[in-house]
Amino acid sequence: MPEEMTAVEIHNAEGGAELVLICEHASNHIPACYRNLGLDGAALESHIAWDPGALAVALSLSSHFKAPLAAAKVSRLLYDCNRPPEAPDAVPERSESFMIPGNQGLSEAERRARAEQIYEPFSRALDQFLDARQQKGLRSAIVTVHSFTPVYMGKPREVELGVLHDADSRLADALLGNAAAVTGLNCARNAPYGPADGVTHTLKKHGLARGLPHVMLEIRNDLLRDEAQRSEIAARLAKLIELSLPALYR
Repeated sequence: MPEEMTAVEIHNAEGGAELVLICEHASNHIPACYRNLGLDGAALESHIAWDPGALAVALSLSSHFKAPLAAAKVSRLLYDCNRPPEAPDAVPERSESFMIPGNQGLSEAERRARAEQIYEPFSRALDQFLDARQQKGLRSAIVTVHSFTPVYMGKPREVELGVLHDADSRLADALLGNAAAVTGLNCARNAPYGPADGVTHTLKKHGLARGLPHVMLEIRNDLLRDEAQRSEIAARLAKLIELSLPALYR
């Protein structure tokens, strides 16, 4: 692994809340040795490189609940930690309208090296952390935090908050029962993406496999443009989670 690259950072590791937060697309950092994958600054600041605003919301939720947060430390263009190594878009050659020169024509060995440098340490850290919590008898409802663009491939998206799940819908159902009233947002289940789009890998590997309640929150990123907006959305989501978590344990 390049010396300046760390795959994952755990915030508030000793937090004892019944909640574990994950932010797979927290950073747009690309170590210097990758030469920005051949992209310019505008591309690296755009949504293709990370989920703008997602980390700020996740950190606010972590602080509010005193809950641990695992955040990726490098751009998803190097490796998308919400994809398994066999997924073609784990190391994308193209993202939306952008070609990624530094990912073009990689050998299987080069793709495997990316997985070993980024995905495996990220996934291993989550495994170890969640297993340790289970051994301590701590409940761990997993919430992953993402953001998405208001326009995708020229098509506007009306949904403002997506509540995504895979086979286990317990936490999603609880959240959706309160979401519109509490947040005041246009909320939808499995939108703007869903399991068929390959976006529930983290939920399946770390939540479903352990029988833990889990959900992905997708926030439209025009609602996260500045600190005030991010704080407001985080406050609304905190209230929603507070109202919804008790339903899991009745």
